[in-house]
Amino acid sequence: MLSPIAIVLAAGKGTRMKSDLPKVLFPVCGRPMVEYVLEALAQVGVERMVVVNGYRGDLVRKMLGDWQGVEFVEQSPQLGTGHAVMMCRQVLEGYTDPILILTGDSPLVQPTSLKAMFTDFERSGAACLMGTAIKQNPAGLGRVVRDAAGNFQAIVEEKDATPGQLAVREVNMSYYLFDSRELWHALDQVRNENAQGEYYITDCPGILKAEGKDVRALAALAACETLSVNTVDELAEVEKELIKSRLSGPRTTDN
Repeated sequence: MLSPIAIVLAAGKGTRMKSDLPKVLFPVCGRPMVEYVLEALAQVGVERMVVVNGYRGDLVRKMLGDWQGVEFVEQSPQLGTGHAVMMCRQVLEGYTDPILILTGDSPLVQPTSLKAMFTDFERSGAACLMGTAIKQNPAGLGRVVRDAAGNFQAIVEEKDATPGQLAVREVNMSYYLFDSRELWHALDQVRNENAQGEYYITDCPGILKAEGKDVRALAALAACETLSVNTVDELAEVEKELIKSRLSGPRTTDN
């Protein structure tokens, strides 16, 4: 079974949470939400996890310092998700195996979804594989556009989508598995020519696709993984879902 290194994006403040706490440290069922992400990674055999911290990074490092296999990279200033991954390049120098990228505010990440991504990536030898989900109400999320044969074409943000693309229910949830050499190659070409002046990891699949590389989208994510945490209300919804999943059984997978 494939066992890549993981980069966990955990630098954000979470402005809409109305608190001074780093977003990934907000408690879900009594634990910082990022711990559920680290736990899922450990369950599928990921032994090295690079946590990118930024806002109040000292607190993030203190809270997660005892986790086995976790190391930290600081992103300062915070210039987007692509920039966050760029900050990891030095500590991963010489590493040539696959790199999994997740966000630290995804406490409902399922080990079974990660396992499915690993299996497909290993079988296909893709340059990039995105774990996607089917969401009944995809409002606010980037749509995954495919061609007539069902192959990945692009991620289209909602504000840029045509009426036809807005009807697509397959969405990008920021689960990425990259061939490491292809990742750094794509990041070298990412530009910050946008309103925020930031570098986005979402540009990388399109860059590789335009070069004729094999970029795949696998709709492997469970419905619960489409729940985001940007507000206090959404946090309560995620907590409710986590309690429900605990009652139905542990989040486990075969290694």
